[in-house]
Amino acid sequence: MFKGGVKLVDFKSLSKNEKIEEFKYPEKVIIPLSQHTGSPAKPIVKKGDYVVEGQVIGEISGFISSYIHSSISGKVIDVLPWNLPTGKKSLSVIIENDGERKSIDKTERNWLGLTSEEIINIVRENGIVGLGGAAFPSHVKLTIPPGKKAEYIILNGCECEPFLTCDYRVLREYTDEVIEGLQIICKATNVKKAFIGIEHNKIDLIPILNNAIRNLKIYIEIEIKILPEKYPQGSEKHLIKSILNKEVPSGGLPIDIGCIVFNVQTARAIKRAVCNGIPLTERVITCTGLVRKPKNLNVRIGTLISEILNYCDGELKYGRKIINGGPMMGIQIYSPEIPVIKGTSGILLLPEEKLPEKIQPCIRCGKCIDSCPMFLAPSEIGRYVEVEMFDKCENLNVFDCIECGCCSYVCPAKRPLVDFIKYAKFKLRKK
Repeated sequence: MFKGGVKLVDFKSLSKNEKIEEFKYPEKVIIPLSQHTGSPAKPIVKKGDYVVEGQVIGEISGFISSYIHSSISGKVIDVLPWNLPTGKKSLSVIIENDGERKSIDKTERNWLGLTSEEIINIVRENGIVGLGGAAFPSHVKLTIPPGKKAEYIILNGCECEPFLTCDYRVLREYTDEVIEGLQIICKATNVKKAFIGIEHNKIDLIPILNNAIRNLKIYIEIEIKILPEKYPQGSEKHLIKSILNKEVPSGGLPIDIGCIVFNVQTARAIKRAVCNGIPLTERVITCTGLVRKPKNLNVRIGTLISEILNYCDGELKYGRKIINGGPMMGIQIYSPEIPVIKGTSGILLLPEEKLPEKIQPCIRCGKCIDSCPMFLAPSEIGRYVEVEMFDKCENLNVFDCIECGCCSYVCPAKRPLVDFIKYAKFKLRKK
């Protein structure tokens, strides 16, 4: 088990038993060309062009980049900068639905006859990225660097954010697709041992997963690991520590210790791309919190958050805030006219917090240090940020921070420690 972390109040019961619903086909989508880690895609369509569902509208622009596909059929009405959930702007393709629901011709394949290179190319061409939040291009993860060897694949089904249940529902309702995706990942990386990590609050999934594992198409060993409910259990470094008792070195990657981690929705997306020729044009999200109808929804990429909140009877009024993602690592957005992107796992409507008018001084209780799962001293980093001594922050390994929010959560003085850390990283990167 990893050091630190916190036990959070669980609000999963709001949506846990809500089956995945197909969200309505949107009248308009706004599809950003930068919705993944790495270089933005380059637009290959222009205003006035006609596109169909699954058609490439943004080309890959480097090794760490991703193709972008249209999620509906219709006319491109503009290509212009639009706000992302992060607050930044990205060149985005705006498409108006023509009501035809036309799509590209999909290629059905038997993946058992494919080589690793063929699988990786299919994943790349279909724009698959990590769907747990970071949106790292999956073809890059599947490409083992020279001198490295993958020994284990870990499927991340922890979903440790306290409101989100979309991964749980995907594991429950699309179990066979997830397990087939895991097999395809193992074939692409030549790995024979895989783990599925789930927290104890999802223990009801064990018989469902075991039933799917009995029907494997290739020889691999799959072990289900039941883990304590502890945040941030779903962080890949801490998941590796909990399952393998191995630590990813500072500044390193999981592959440095022979491991690769994939989210359960990513595994399903890989299966759909490789077996059915379906690009990443939709994903399952949770809409919950102060909404009258919490739901798990399969949503087209580019759908506006305002439409989803309206569908779930989420009333926007004074004293409420919208969070893109979970309450711990999600980002507050200041307009509902922002699209769902590949990395959107949830939409939360929560009460607005009343922040102190003035930042309170540190009381040196040490709770942030005890809770930090990365062995950092957030209180010290915060004090150096306040006096703009950013070099000291770098010496305190500020870049090791995963911005999980444990320190801010436990701080009795309610100091904005994660904001301090983000600011320090920003200033150091600009040096």
